[in-house]
Amino acid sequence: MTEQGTAVRRTNPFTAVAGADGLVLDVPGYQAGFERDHAACTEPMWKLERAQEFYEPDVASWRAMMDGDWERSLTLIGGMAAPLADYFQRRQPVWRVRVVEFPITPYLQWELHILALRAAAGSPCRVLPAARVACLDPLPELVVFSPSLMYEVLYDEYGGGSGGRRVTDPGVVGPCLRAVRALFDEGEDVRGFHEREIVPLPPPAVTDEMRAALPAYAHRTESFRV
Repeated sequence: MTEQGTAVRRTNPFTAVAGADGLVLDVPGYQAGFERDHAACTEPMWKLERAQEFYEPDVASWRAMMDGDWERSLTLIGGMAAPLADYFQRRQPVWRVRVVEFPITPYLQWELHILALRAAAGSPCRVLPAARVACLDPLPELVVFSPSLMYEVLYDEYGGGSGGRRVTDPGVVGPCLRAVRALFDEGEDVRGFHEREIVPLPPPAVTDEMRAALPAYAHRTESFRV
C-alpha cells in the first residue's frame, strides 16, 4: 500500500459527533465504563483510529521503543500473544479501522506490530491510507459498542489518553457505526500490510523531543491495551 489512495465521496456522519450530547469522563471513569460495557456486549465492538501519534506509557513495549531499545520492544510485544488470545476468548473482539499516513511514524510502526498480533488473536483490523478518508477529516477517535452506544476517546496535547465522552444518541451513533463498518470493508487486512510495509522497516527513530513529554506520565501498569 502507498499513500496514493483515492478519496471516496460519501456523506460524513462523523461531523455530528462533536456537537452530540455526551457524558464526559476522566481516565478512571472512561476505563471503568469501557470495561463494564465491553464485558456486557454480545456483539463485536468497533474502533476507529486516525491519529498517527499517541503516548502509551502504561505499555512496557512502548516504553522500550521510546528508550531506543527496539529489540526489547519487539520481544515484549511477542509476549503479549498469550494474554491477548486469552482476553479475546473471554470478551467480544474489537474490529478496528486503522488510518495510516506515510512516512510511517515511530508510534505507528510500533502499534502495527501489535495490531498484527491482535489480529492473529482474533481481533480483526483493516488498514486504510489517509487519502481514502480525506473527505471525512478531521475524524474523531471512536469506540462503538452498539447502534446506541459509543465513546469518543479524548487525548491530551501529547497524545496521551485523557478520558472519553459517552454518547448514546442513536441518531449520532448508528450512522457512525455504519460508516466505520463501511471503512473496514474498504481496508486491507493488517497482517498483509504489516508484512509488506512494517516488517522491513529499520528501528524507529525516536527523538529527544518525543521523549521530553514522558515525565508528564507516571501511571505504568498495563501489559497491553484493548
